[in-house]
Amino acid sequence: MENDVKVINNNDKLEEADRLLPPQSLPSIPEDESESAFESNEKIVIVDFESTGDGGDSATAAPRFSWRKLWLFTGPGFLMSIAFLDPGNLEGDLQAGAIAGYSLLWLLMWATAMGLLIQMLSARVGVVTGRHLAELCRDEYPNWARYVLWSMAEIALIGADIQEVIGSAIAIQILSRGVLPLWAGVVITASDCFLFLFLENYGVRKLEAVFAVLIATMGLSFAWMFGETKPSGKELLIGILLPRLSSKTIRQAVGVVGCVIMPHNVFLHSALVQSREIDPKKKSRVQEALNYYLIESSIALFISFMINLFVTTVFAKGFYGTEKASNIGLVNAGQYLQEKFGGGLLPILYIWGIGLLAAGQSSTITGTYAGQFIMGGFLNLRLKKWMRAVITRSCAIVPTMIVAIVFNTSEASLDVLNEWLNVLQSVQIPFALLPLLTLVSKEEIMGDFKIGPILQRIAWTVAALVMIINGYLLLDFFVSEVNGIMFGVTVSVWTTAYITFIIYLISHSNFIPSPWSSSSTSIELPKRVSVSDS
Repeated sequence: MENDVKVINNNDKLEEADRLLPPQSLPSIPEDESESAFESNEKIVIVDFESTGDGGDSATAAPRFSWRKLWLFTGPGFLMSIAFLDPGNLEGDLQAGAIAGYSLLWLLMWATAMGLLIQMLSARVGVVTGRHLAELCRDEYPNWARYVLWSMAEIALIGADIQEVIGSAIAIQILSRGVLPLWAGVVITASDCFLFLFLENYGVRKLEAVFAVLIATMGLSFAWMFGETKPSGKELLIGILLPRLSSKTIRQAVGVVGCVIMPHNVFLHSALVQSREIDPKKKSRVQEALNYYLIESSIALFISFMINLFVTTVFAKGFYGTEKASNIGLVNAGQYLQEKFGGGLLPILYIWGIGLLAAGQSSTITGTYAGQFIMGGFLNLRLKKWMRAVITRSCAIVPTMIVAIVFNTSEASLDVLNEWLNVLQSVQIPFALLPLLTLVSKEEIMGDFKIGPILQRIAWTVAALVMIINGYLLLDFFVSEVNGIMFGVTVSVWTTAYITFIIYLISHSNFIPSPWSSSSTSIELPKRVSVSDS
């Protein structure tokens, strides 16, 4: 009799828990409690152009492919691809070409493929949940971890923005024939925030069109340089198809991979995909959106790969094996090109400047975009978009202006600063990758769209590879740059805290069982008690 009472009481508790706990499916959050990435009137409605009487509207089968529908989904992937083309990436490309020649083109191709995988996982989270990565991290982690992740994301964004703004300022200096100093170029670039706000008022589609123009400008500029310099087609194909790596080019190889995963871009893509009106309750519509975003992102990253390939091969053709190879950087690249290949009707210096300006302007605007989502998602701030954009831009412009004034006359100092900024980006990568892989693997968050065991292992392998490569870059950099006992002790303390937090994030994912795997924000379902248990 006593056992029967225990069973009844436990069943009553289970029934009460079922009433109180939310269903274990796709999570939802009331609109009045959290700010969405896009308002309902800003989203693009996906229209069904073809009849789906063959079952396309069923709960499981995605509708048939439509070119017109692909066009409606086209946009977020191209905005995401800008991060693969920012001035920091271009500097990595030109240094890889000048020092390693054509030998790292295979790595550029596979690094882009790894980037596509990570970005599609980010898009998957956004489409399935209807929320972006920063919002999900706010609910997934305890407050202390959430604030650390937010701080790291903001630092990564500021570091990337400094590179992008300085790149634009260098381009403006080139195109003005040196009349405008670096700090003036920074001021001009800072105004893109207001251009961004202006474009947003005309809708997402108009903003995406502007980015399409900027990407086309980059593509035409660097393709023109490629055609003008005539790199070796044979060496190009060998470089893509035959993996080669030597001890002399290991640092450039690390730079190629390290530039692919930009922390703020992982957060950005999960928000951009929500600009399309998708019903997350219909599995067929979610799967359809994921399919179209895969196609669109693949096309966008193929274009970015070709642009990076153009830059790498141009500098491989011009400077591989020369004395200038080890000294070339973003600041002096245009002048070196001019000295090597000359001018003509359109001097190559100005073609380089136009392409660099398009890369810098487009990446700074997407940085402002990403900053809005990161700040709003982690902190759940109820601020107007223009105010968040101004705050985000101000956080980056102030340190950039200081950099421009201090390093205005020193090319070598700017190159050293850029190396430090690349290290800063490398340090931040785990704080975007690990939360993403944690969330995309959870059934209570992703429902039926959580990634399977095979894809999970592939994703974690890619993440581990990227972190190991960037760890090597950090070790190599600190061994060569860190001097002094106090500085060394400070770096050691921060490194210990850094590794400890990474271990916490990995253990939180439950991918590797650990005593730390429990979280203050996770909910455990009550254990069902049977008669035999009692």
